[in-house]
Amino acid sequence: MPSVFPVSDLAAASVGVAGLAVSELIGLAGAAAPPVRVDRRLASFWFGTTLRPQGWELPPLWDSVAGDYRAADGWIRLHTNAPHHRAAALAVLGAPADRAAVAEAVVRWEAGALESAVVGQGGCAAAMHSQQAWAAHPQGRAVQAEPLLHWTEAALSQPMPAPRAWRPVPGRPLQGVRVLDLTRILAGPTATRFLAGCGAEVLRIDPPGWDEPGTVPEVTLGKRCARLDLATPGDRAAFERLLAQADVLVHGYRPGALDGLGLGAVWRRRVNPGLVDVSLCAYGWSGPWRERRGFDSLVQMSAGIADAGMRAWARERPTPLPVQALDHATGYLLAASAVMGLARRWRDGVGCEVRASLARTAHLLVQGGLADGAAPALAAETVGDLAPGAEATSWGAARRVAAPVTVEGAPLRWERPAGALGTAPAAW
Repeated sequence: MPSVFPVSDLAAASVGVAGLAVSELIGLAGAAAPPVRVDRRLASFWFGTTLRPQGWELPPLWDSVAGDYRAADGWIRLHTNAPHHRAAALAVLGAPADRAAVAEAVVRWEAGALESAVVGQGGCAAAMHSQQAWAAHPQGRAVQAEPLLHWTEAALSQPMPAPRAWRPVPGRPLQGVRVLDLTRILAGPTATRFLAGCGAEVLRIDPPGWDEPGTVPEVTLGKRCARLDLATPGDRAAFERLLAQADVLVHGYRPGALDGLGLGAVWRRRVNPGLVDVSLCAYGWSGPWRERRGFDSLVQMSAGIADAGMRAWARERPTPLPVQALDHATGYLLAASAVMGLARRWRDGVGCEVRASLARTAHLLVQGGLADGAAPALAAETVGDLAPGAEATSWGAARRVAAPVTVEGAPLRWERPAGALGTAPAAW
């Protein structure tokens, strides 16, 4: 993919890590660990979008106000896809939901001051930093010191029996595994989509009224989707029952959010001692921004990726990666972590906690420096890049790009088409 960073390498590597984790799981179950093959071209497509509607169109990915704006001293990105984030940004700016009016208001602010004001209002924004500035920033330094994947050893100190009997099946390695999905947008849903492709039963839980029409058709493949209000006693009790019977929990609430609902790590471990608890956040698990809301496009601004692209290509505005690579790469790393956690639990009878962040994945990408030259654009997609057959989604028929990784004898296969949120009961 055309970028000053090795995005296609990141795509192939992260997809491959997930495939290798599945292969090792099969090997642990007694069969020979099968070979894994990654299609670099297809992996690059899967870092973009994979759904190809037939006779209908996907909704826009971005809200009309979201995007990069010139401030008095630099650039800032506003993330306004969620209604409450949009309201926060507009309230700070005192502007209507009109792009020209927002631009006129933003240019009167210094980027850092506007970022702080929007974040303080409960919104999402990121001033553009250079790589050097981010490396010296307290949050940048904190992220660089974190591991790519953090396994909490304390959770493994007391062996516990697994909550349910389960054994990997070579042809369908995660058949019988129950995955509770509390994630949104791309990174977490990418992870759980991969797990569904390996045979896991994935139940996604969203709050009442939540929707993300631009991404749901892409990421709900293979899943059932239900709704619960975790702040109400009845739905909290339902969630506790689901968690007690789950094998894996994947969650992407910002750090501290579940604790505020009384659903923190200690509570989760008490409800389900054998749980494989996998979580992600935007800006890392330590440092002053550890609880900050964030998304891939914002982290690219903060971490110097958009600035590096702008400088390398002598452009006049932020130049991010061609895809939301931090989301996708983190998603496949989370999927690999979940599979590795299941393998460890099956072997040793213990649960575990694994954490990742978009900012730490960004650090992984930039560690090797800029590429010698921009990679060429992918050749135009052909029918040979698509999986056979049509997918009967909730919105109409569609084709899907073929799977990017093959574990011999255990191909990725999704038994449910993509579907709308809130269409299934909150039950296994």
